[in-house]
Amino acid sequence: MSIQYETTLADSYGVADSFPKDFGYGEEDGDIEDSPTPSDSKPRMLLMGLRRSGKSSIQKVVFHKMSPNETLFLESTNKIYKDDISSSSFVNFQIWDFPGQVDFFDPTFDYEMIFRGTGALIFVIDAQDDYVEALSRLHLTVSRAYRVNPEINFEVYIHKVDGLSDDHKIETQRDIHQRANDDLADASLEKLHLSFYLTSIYDHSIFEAFSKVVQKLIPQLPTLENLLNIFISNSGIEKAFLFDVVSKIYIATDSSPVDMQSYELCCDMIDVVIDVSCIYGLKEDGSNSAYDKESMAIIKLNNTTVLYLKEVTKFLALVCILREESFERKGLIDYNFHCFRKAIHEVFEVGMSTPRTSNRPTGTPLMKTVALNGTPRSTV
Repeated sequence: MSIQYETTLADSYGVADSFPKDFGYGEEDGDIEDSPTPSDSKPRMLLMGLRRSGKSSIQKVVFHKMSPNETLFLESTNKIYKDDISSSSFVNFQIWDFPGQVDFFDPTFDYEMIFRGTGALIFVIDAQDDYVEALSRLHLTVSRAYRVNPEINFEVYIHKVDGLSDDHKIETQRDIHQRANDDLADASLEKLHLSFYLTSIYDHSIFEAFSKVVQKLIPQLPTLENLLNIFISNSGIEKAFLFDVVSKIYIATDSSPVDMQSYELCCDMIDVVIDVSCIYGLKEDGSNSAYDKESMAIIKLNNTTVLYLKEVTKFLALVCILREESFERKGLIDYNFHCFRKAIHEVFEVGMSTPRTSNRPTGTPLMKTVALNGTPRSTV
């Protein structure tokens, strides 16, 4: 593998302190019963499940860059923690980690308040344990939450599948899926939809699952996907991901199916670039930024595949997969990327101004701009 590297990328991997405080990583806001703060108005993502199901480990690995092996030494969560995740305007929410032994339906808890402001409820089931009790708690949790707020996205992580064979994984997922939906049907809750994911902190499956969940909380997702489709179709690119650099969650991709190997390849590229930036990317006095508008990286693999990373905003990076012959037209790709990047910044601006503007559909004028300025006159 040969690597061409230009300028720098964020040195965030494993170094949470290098990011501004408003990134939200590396901080625990404390107990739910603390005094309200302005961040309480952010959309909430709830992590629930029985004790030792892996909830805290998931949160630490995905959002705090903890090594999976280090999670073995985590103490069991004994109170509800709020974690403010504000890595970008598209990934802007709170994660509330509920301890498995706490009955949050106890009269001392205002569960209606909790569910009313929730965007997604993630219920974690330990696939290596007897999950009969977990399914019972899942049904109780989602049924009450649905009655309070039917707009919640209900997600089930069938976790710790790294210790199972492929056949056992499929069988476990099928069994949990069948039992959970049967319980809902018996309670006349057929309209309540559960999404199921096989996850492990020892591979990229947990990042893939969180990517899918986070995308459901992004109102601009259709616009972002359209922009990516326009970009790749006019640039000869096979696949493109819009990544949150810190968490490696992809907040959008083009309409072609996501291949797990491609996603893992792009994640690994971010790791490589960040590691190189930690060594070579900063001046000795630390006066420059490790991630700026000039940041980019090119990795050429020995199978004629090229990985191309470019900075989109100070929080986001575009990672593309293309053939080496397509990359020969780098000038065309860079021109199209310039138009794509400009459009993404407009999405940010529209998103921030929406509450103060008219009810004009988000992204409508934006797509016209891209259609006129983002499509080159020359053939591709």
